[in-house]
Amino acid sequence: MQFGDYRIEIVPDAEFRLDGGAMFGVVPRSLWSKACPPDEQNRIRMNMNCLYVEAGRERILIETGIGDKWPEKHAAMYGINRERPLRESVRAITGCAPEEITIVINTHLHFDHAGGNTTRDGEGRAVPTFPNARYFVSRGEYEHAESPHERDRASYLPDNWRPLLESGQLELKPDAYEVLPGLRVETVPGHSRTMQCVRMEQCGRTLYSFADLVPMRAHVPLPWIMGYDLFPVETLEAKKRLLPQAAREGWLCFFYHDPEVPLCRVVEEDGKLRAVVYEGEPDGFIPGE
Repeated sequence: MQFGDYRIEIVPDAEFRLDGGAMFGVVPRSLWSKACPPDEQNRIRMNMNCLYVEAGRERILIETGIGDKWPEKHAAMYGINRERPLRESVRAITGCAPEEITIVINTHLHFDHAGGNTTRDGEGRAVPTFPNARYFVSRGEYEHAESPHERDRASYLPDNWRPLLESGQLELKPDAYEVLPGLRVETVPGHSRTMQCVRMEQCGRTLYSFADLVPMRAHVPLPWIMGYDLFPVETLEAKKRLLPQAAREGWLCFFYHDPEVPLCRVVEEDGKLRAVVYEGEPDGFIPGE
C-alpha cells in the first residue's frame, strides 16, 4: 500500500491467546464473547501485526511481535501459533532482509510488542534480530521496564532489550519525537504511563497506530478497556479524545492485536463508535499520486 511518500505493509507475527476477561475488564462476558468467542480456557484469539514503513533509504519496522524465544510450556500457555519466524515474514511480505531494516520502533517493551527484537543464536544467547537497525524506545518506557509496576512486571522480559544495549543499538527517545517528516511517535498514558502510539500524516491523510490503547476492533466502544491497563480512566479519556477525531477526519486506524482486520476506519453513528473495514479512499484519492 502506498501512503503518500511511504510504502506500508502489514507483517503479522503470530497468533496468540489471552484471557478474554482480562482483555475486556469490566465488560461482561455475555457481551465481549459475542465479538470475540473464547476457547475452553476462556482465551480469545489475537495477533500481533507489525507495521513496515519504507521511506527513502529507511526501512522501518514498528513493533516486533512476541518473538520466538519461548519455552514450550509458556508457548502453550499463551497459545502461540507461529507459521514462521518474524524475520522470514518480513522478507516474504516486504522483500526486505532482516539486515536491511534500519529502524525498529517499540511503542513499549511488553513481551508481545518487543519480543521479536531479539532471537536466540546457536549458543542460546539472545541477540538482535535486526543486526543493523537502530532500536527506538522512549526513555520513560525503558526506565519503567527496568523497574516495572507489580501489575505488569511479568510483561517485561529483559532479553528483549538488554542485548540491544550491549550491542549499542538501543536509542532512548523523549516522550514525543519525529522519526521522519510526517512520522511521529507520541506518549499516550493509560495502558501504562509511558506507552506510545504512532501517527503518520501524508497528503492530508492520517494513519494512526493505537498500540494497546485500542488493541482490537472490539475495543473501539469507549468503555471496552483492558483489565491489564494500569490507568483505565486515562485510557478512557484518550479514547474519548482520539476516536471521535479519527471518525471526523477519516483516519486509517491500525489495531495491532486484531486477528483478522487490523486496518480500519472508525465511524460514529447515533452517538456510538464502531470500526468498519477499510476498502480504499472513498473519494478515489490514491495517497502518493
